[in-house]
Amino acid sequence: MVATVRGSLAHMAQGAQDHHWLMRRHPPASDRRERRGLSNMEINVLGPLTAHERGVSLVPSATKPRQILAVLALQTGHVVTVPTLVEEVWGSDVPRSAATTLQTYILQLRRNIAVGLRGEPGRCPKDVLVTQHGGYLLDIGTGRVDAQEFDGLLRSGRSAYAQDDFASASDLFGRALDLWRGPALVDVRVGTVLELEVLRMEENRMAALERRIDADLRLGRHRELVPELHVLTARHPMHENFCAQLMLALHRSGGAWRALESYQRLRKALVSELGLEPSQNLQRLHRAVLSGDPQLELPEAVADRKGGR
Repeated sequence: MVATVRGSLAHMAQGAQDHHWLMRRHPPASDRRERRGLSNMEINVLGPLTAHERGVSLVPSATKPRQILAVLALQTGHVVTVPTLVEEVWGSDVPRSAATTLQTYILQLRRNIAVGLRGEPGRCPKDVLVTQHGGYLLDIGTGRVDAQEFDGLLRSGRSAYAQDDFASASDLFGRALDLWRGPALVDVRVGTVLELEVLRMEENRMAALERRIDADLRLGRHRELVPELHVLTARHPMHENFCAQLMLALHRSGGAWRALESYQRLRKALVSELGLEPSQNLQRLHRAVLSGDPQLELPEAVADRKGGR
């Protein structure tokens, strides 16, 4: 047993050097058909962690099992390897008992799942939280994870934007943003694995927000955007894209002088905090506002065509 644990931990240490997800693909189609519909789990990670099966909460109160559930939830349908889970929970300080303790945490999660499956004959927690060679797989059947739904809406929004369908893009980005209930996994202690996932999700959230505003600007909604952009630039005083969007919205609303003030506020923040001047793109926008460049105006044909959808 000692040799087995030592060998396992050596493999874990090697796997911990790479922060990419160490996973295997979903089991064969025949296995999927057998298990399909076993679970209808609803998992939310875009805010506090929640997981429900038939209205029963599956989220453990203990810190480390919560971490494991979060990692598995972000990779539903894929095998998450033991080294990945160990890296998340213990980092570089891996105890000799890690393999055994991890099995205990998996058992705790299965007990919670069993409560949610109660009254459903033939449904087994081991068919939902599945042991696979080298790791574990969370099979939620016809359930949903809000992060996966967000990613799908984000992709669709980008596709609509690329096709100049700005009304659909704005709607899709807005629906994606509405899924968020706070910072990702705000009530879960994150290790090195979850930290990267949280960073990715938060960056995608910001990208969706920027793109939704871009779409709204293309639709001629500049006046409606001004209050929102004032808040965003106050929260992110060195965010150049928010500043550029606010400048454009103010200019198109007849407030060129306010657009210039916004530029100066950002420039002051960049110089005082980082010793940097604004980017060349933002400086060009500043000069365009100063000169009243007509190219900053939204073509009426675009506004009419897109705003009327």
